[in-house]
Amino acid sequence: MNLDRNWFSSALKIKGSVIPTIRSRVLWCGAFGLFVSVLSFYKIPVAAKALGGIIPSIVLGLLLVFRTNTAYERFWEGRKAWGSIVNHIRNLSRLIWVAIAELNPIHRHEKEQSLKLLVAFAFATKLHLRSQSIDERVSKLVSPLQFSKLMTVKNPPLEIAFWISDFLQAKQEQGQISLYQMNELQGLLNSLVDNLGACERILRTPMPMAYAIHLKQLLLIYCLLLPFQVVEELRWWTAPAVVLVSFILFGIEAIGVEIENPFGTDPNDLPLDMICNTIDQNIDDLISIETHYRRAGAYGNNLDEQLN
Repeated sequence: MNLDRNWFSSALKIKGSVIPTIRSRVLWCGAFGLFVSVLSFYKIPVAAKALGGIIPSIVLGLLLVFRTNTAYERFWEGRKAWGSIVNHIRNLSRLIWVAIAELNPIHRHEKEQSLKLLVAFAFATKLHLRSQSIDERVSKLVSPLQFSKLMTVKNPPLEIAFWISDFLQAKQEQGQISLYQMNELQGLLNSLVDNLGACERILRTPMPMAYAIHLKQLLLIYCLLLPFQVVEELRWWTAPAVVLVSFILFGIEAIGVEIENPFGTDPNDLPLDMICNTIDQNIDDLISIETHYRRAGAYGNNLDEQLN
């Protein structure tokens, strides 16, 4: 019973659907269908079933399917890129925390700052893909000097990646990590930048304008010709029929447009805020757990005695 209730609740939900987007188009097509019904009622010859062959339904359907599939492929590729960003940040933070030796408390602070830079990379990537400026959330993760620098560069996440790379190089030169460990960490960082590039490619390579315009034109022509095809049989039911058909067609096209850019703030876009907050929480958990662990056994204390 609960499943049925949830199903109907989702089916009748307006927020998150494309109804607000296509409502005016559907109503205009319905009004035109009513106008054709009125003409037919006054014996004006408007019925023309032959118009149905101008734009075959199967052709229009295939175009809509291709449009939706292409948009969803972009959406899913964006989700995979962000999933990879999450995984690489987790692996980088884990390896930085474990592999880099702590010879004094200053080294520990430096490691904490490097992990915060990884969180800043995620937040900066989100803002960069949304064409938004670096905000207060990022300012809490970097130094004031770094924040000022990020406000001036065109690609803040790339700048943050450079700082992390510089930190790893310095630790290798100081002998706190081996060359092998440094190469592994740099490889993870390179993959992180690769995923940034994948997101930028999705963002900056929209659907070809000619295809999008042509599909909209075909949809409009089809919905305007539809009343002339069905008015002879449906009479006053022509307007509801046109509303239903146009709702289906315009809805499918609008879904493709909605998910074509998955990095925005619409309900159907990727939950980037939640993903970034999850990364932030993961890093906080890592630092807090290790803080307890190292306070129990670091800098000469007997770890076994503390744990027992």
